[in-house]
Amino acid sequence: MIMLVILGNTEISMIPGISVAGATPELTKLTPPADAEYLFYEKPRIIDAIPVTPEGHPTPAIITKASKELANFPVLIVRGGTYLAPLVPHVHISSSIGKDFRREKALPRCREIIEKAENFGKELNKLNLKEIVIGESTPGGTTTAQAVLWALGYKAKTSSASPSNPLHLKETTIIEGFNRVGIEIGDLKNNPLKALEEFGDPMMATVIGISRGFRGRILLAGGTQMLAVTALLNAFGENLERYTIITTKWVIKDKSSTFKKTAKELGIDYQYIHLDFSKSRFKGLRDYEKGYVKEGVGAGGAAWLALKIGFTEQDIERKVEELYEKLTRGS
Repeated sequence: MIMLVILGNTEISMIPGISVAGATPELTKLTPPADAEYLFYEKPRIIDAIPVTPEGHPTPAIITKASKELANFPVLIVRGGTYLAPLVPHVHISSSIGKDFRREKALPRCREIIEKAENFGKELNKLNLKEIVIGESTPGGTTTAQAVLWALGYKAKTSSASPSNPLHLKETTIIEGFNRVGIEIGDLKNNPLKALEEFGDPMMATVIGISRGFRGRILLAGGTQMLAVTALLNAFGENLERYTIITTKWVIKDKSSTFKKTAKELGIDYQYIHLDFSKSRFKGLRDYEKGYVKEGVGAGGAAWLALKIGFTEQDIERKVEELYEKLTRGS
């Protein structure tokens, strides 16, 4: 078993108020490589702090890191398309970020990303892996996900790392993009490549490519962003029986999104992890229970791997507390 974490950036995250995967819109450019580096070091190398929301809530990479340190499963970082490369060993697919789809095509090099990622997926077959877990770090990715879902005909609402999901801002942003292309909801249901090119992000293209190349079971570790990946795979003709989405209870409980409804429409199986930080000593973690952060960096999938190996939710929670205490002490 191996876990892949796909890094992606999209200019959509620079729209004020649309992403809280960073203390400021500008800092969302650094979130994916910083998340990746934190999995391997005490702190990221690219910036001297872990990514936080504007309110100071820690990246879900802290859950992924806790699970990784407990269970010692291998994590492979894949650069799908980011502003900067992470300062850890990684697989390079592309440095092409997603463009602002309100003004131009989001992924003009979409085919190239898919082709390179597919070749990488084929190489993974040689390791005789029966299944892989794929997580992601993509600020602004819930908006690109919702745009792709709408283009394919799913009237979905995606989650947010904030308890105040900016649904109106997402919708007006998507409508601007649809007006540029001259389409309405569902017009691209038979053209997934165009939906991805016009409205997607490099993480999606990378996961599509890897999934098409690798022939084993695939666990998509993420929330509503992985629903968009699933919708694209389905539209490309993939058999969804070998796919499962693994997420957290915070995504499932999010009443502002349509996760369960959309998953049912797609016919995709999902599981979720029951971590609970309500009794944490740290407000940054307790606030996860109030709807902050929810998912990301494959947190649900990493926890699932740790549980599969024999650890408990309480083991993971204690390890997260330990890691967070180190961060607050600056050590």
